Amino acid sequence: MSAEIELTGANFEAEVTKSTKPVIIDFWAPWCGPCKAFLPTLAQFAGQHPEIKVCKVNVDDAPEIAQRFNVASIPTIIFFMNGKPMDTVVGRKTLADLATHAKNSFGS
Repeated sequence: MSAEIELTGANFEAEVTKSTKPVIIDFWAPWCGPCKAFLPTLAQFAGQHPEIKVCKVNVDDAPEIAQRFNVASIPTIIFFMNGKPMDTVVGRKTLADLATHAKNSFGS
């Protein structure tokens, strides 16, 4: 079972901007092969790190969020702390890559 939260324009502020936890957002689309291949890794990371909120933005359903953060390629992962973007990585990443970027972004 997946622990990721699907973000929309309606819930972005509550889930990200006002979050008391660090947040990782995966920008993806259902037609993107690398995005689909990355889904199990993201789900595994979410399961291993309950202290981090893991969210997803379907760029087709919420293009305004992708535009707000200048997402030009997918998958793109943005790491947020206190509602502010701390780091951005583009492309499919490994579990170790996610853990390293989270540690660097969140200091944990």
